[in-house]
Amino acid sequence: MSNFSADSSANPSLDGVASPRSGYTLPVFACAAAVAALRSLQEDFPNSKPDLTTVSIDLVEPEQTVEISIEQVAPLSKTSALAITRSDPGDNLDLTRDTPVWAMVEVFPCSADTEQIVIQGGEGIGKQVNADAQPAIYAYARRLLHHNLSAYLQSDTAIQVTIILPQGRALAARTSNAAFGVVEGLSLLGTSGIAQPLSAPGQLEQFRRDLQQRPNRSEGLVFCIGENGLDLAQKLGINPDCLIKTANWLGSMLVEAGLQDVGSVLLFGYHGKLIKLAGGIFHTHHHVADGRQEILTAHCANLGLPTVHLQKVFASPTTEAALGYLRELDKTEGSDWVDQIYGAIAEQIDRRAASYIQTHCPTNGEQSVEVGSVLFDRDRQIIVQSKIGASLLHSFVNLD
Repeated sequence: MSNFSADSSANPSLDGVASPRSGYTLPVFACAAAVAALRSLQEDFPNSKPDLTTVSIDLVEPEQTVEISIEQVAPLSKTSALAITRSDPGDNLDLTRDTPVWAMVEVFPCSADTEQIVIQGGEGIGKQVNADAQPAIYAYARRLLHHNLSAYLQSDTAIQVTIILPQGRALAARTSNAAFGVVEGLSLLGTSGIAQPLSAPGQLEQFRRDLQQRPNRSEGLVFCIGENGLDLAQKLGINPDCLIKTANWLGSMLVEAGLQDVGSVLLFGYHGKLIKLAGGIFHTHHHVADGRQEILTAHCANLGLPTVHLQKVFASPTTEAALGYLRELDKTEGSDWVDQIYGAIAEQIDRRAASYIQTHCPTNGEQSVEVGSVLFDRDRQIIVQSKIGASLLHSFVNLD
């Protein structure tokens, strides 16, 4: 395996301009802190000098070994230690930047019926409400921890690792984690150790180039903000050659579609993101703008939802929670508010997106890009398809 650096010099350039710097995902820093804590216990305590400044971590995905800086290491006793590092997501608009990541490791004898590596979530690690409040430490993070920690363990030694994010609870309040069933903290999520700079301006140029190089672009494309949309689109049978990842750069990518004479664009995404387009917000990262509850409440009011329910929708902590409230209302009252409201939102997204292209792409002339939308919920179940969206989805799924 090769050493890898997250420095900008390690990234390829676009026409001589350095590409945005990649960083690492949160599980990598949790793993680095755990490895540092374990290694400090393998010295001659209390005479050890926990002066580790870096540790080597095998990312597993991808197959690269990287050096991660360690801020502090503190043996607490002969059998326990704490280590701290800080998150570096690269050139991303990421709220975890510089957040401290702690790992406490406790060592004890390993017997035949003892699990050798036990991983648990401490303060700041979210809990999965749909999985008996299990810590939100997902498959890649667990695999990464087991792989790297096992290299330092003898067969007669077991460890308990507690990951702590001191700022996790506060940071989680600024995310949509609760909409996806994670509360009281952040997730150790991801399928790779590399944090791609999807929110950095340089990444937009790569997305544009991807669109420009699609030979079938005149026939139409499907815009997906992230991995959830891409995965669901493929499972529905949409031709992968039609799929374009946009991250939060929807406005810029719509304009590029106009410039490249794309015949049609299907906006395929999570409702908590695409709803922003209905309010004229075309960069969907929450650092730039947010008005999801206001947009949803305005559409509810326009369709006559009674005031008592409007207040509940507006006060909902997330759009997912508001959707749940409307679904429950339909169930108990036999109404169809979800269909009415989200149908109106989808049609507004189509109109706003098409108008955005016309406004910002004067060279488009008489050629107009047909825009449709499909919105899904946190369970990746489709909520609504606009009229154009339904037609486009059918055509993309039935492509040869």
